Amino acid sequence: MALVPDHEDFFSRRCVWVNGPIIVGAGPSGLAVGACFKDHGVPFVILERSDCIASLWQKRTYDRLKLHLPKQFCELPKVPFPDDFPEYPTRKQFIDYLESYARRFDLQPRFNEAVQSAKYDETCGLWRVRTASASAAGVAPAEVEYICRWLVVATGENAETVVPDMEGIEEFGGQVIHACDYKSGEVYRGKRVLVVGCGNSGMEVCLDLTHHDAFPSMVVRDSVHVLPREVLGKSTFELAVLLLRWLPLWLVDKILLVLSWLVLGNLEKYGIKRPAVGPLELKNTEGKTPVLDIGALGKIRSGDIKVVPGIKQFTRGKVELVDGRAIDVDAVILATGYRSNVCSWLQDSDFFSKNGFPRQPFPHGWKGSSGLYAVGFTRRGLSGASLDATRIADDISRVWREETKQAKQFIAFHRRCISQI
Repeated sequence: MALVPDHEDFFSRRCVWVNGPIIVGAGPSGLAVGACFKDHGVPFVILERSDCIASLWQKRTYDRLKLHLPKQFCELPKVPFPDDFPEYPTRKQFIDYLESYARRFDLQPRFNEAVQSAKYDETCGLWRVRTASASAAGVAPAEVEYICRWLVVATGENAETVVPDMEGIEEFGGQVIHACDYKSGEVYRGKRVLVVGCGNSGMEVCLDLTHHDAFPSMVVRDSVHVLPREVLGKSTFELAVLLLRWLPLWLVDKILLVLSWLVLGNLEKYGIKRPAVGPLELKNTEGKTPVLDIGALGKIRSGDIKVVPGIKQFTRGKVELVDGRAIDVDAVILATGYRSNVCSWLQDSDFFSKNGFPRQPFPHGWKGSSGLYAVGFTRRGLSGASLDATRIADDISRVWREETKQAKQFIAFHRRCISQI
């Protein structure tokens, strides 16, 4: 079986044969599927563009971040959180958990290997994954082409930041950052900060700013569901999961909205409108996560957090709003979210839609054709990723055990390839 090169520099690029699947991404999803492969005895390689596991958590999250859901819904396969962890582990505790998880299963990603392209070679029936490795300044990145039978996409829903176009932002003159670069409100003490976005990140950044005596204004352009994180000491998410075992989704949505109104009251008078569609249905159909309030609403009621409508344009030191008002602003934080980047490197595949998510909705979006799989795209957090990781490992391990009996025909397909075990 011969590989047919489609680039002139094929013979100048190192070629590596992987005797098992390639996992792209060493975040929680990639670690979860890697651990499941270990449990089945399936060899694999994890490629990670950053220099550490879970780079989103380690490098692009703010200090006060905690898991939004109770820890039992955020566990990776086969390893629960330590008993002494609180119900909502902190950012540091979650990172410690992931690092311990990687050590336990001896997961050793190949760091600083950014996937440039991945393409299924119909001629040989294998995946060709091209990477560029980080190198010293002035030296061209080292390129490697990995060849494998299976490709697991684990780059997830939050691979790239979303930065909206905003008229006049170049004239603003103040600091403008994405929430991924926000660490603490300490540097904003005494400043007027415009937070663009009213999701969980936007709410929590505003709350943190108030704790550091800053003056945040939060842009609420669209409708949003805000739910109490707990009702009578019980996790709202856990309550929803329990109710869904017995009741239809539409009825659970109505129950959640009634409870939310009883606990939080009418939010429209504060400039926060609820969508017409219920929170669970909206999450399932559009992937929009409801905000779980941990104190921001109290600051909105007290006036410590100002709610403002959409932005018309920026001018020097000011922002003009769609309602005609203009307010003074010292800095802007874009809590505008993240997106998938799969479509930028996965070639000639119709498994993913243009938005970088599998075309088939949960629970069918984990397996494509030609040995292509996806983990971490369920829009159901870590529990959804863990479920897909288990399915993927079970599916590939069955085939792998059968194919290893006749693997000799694949081992020496090209003298420039290095067998990986």
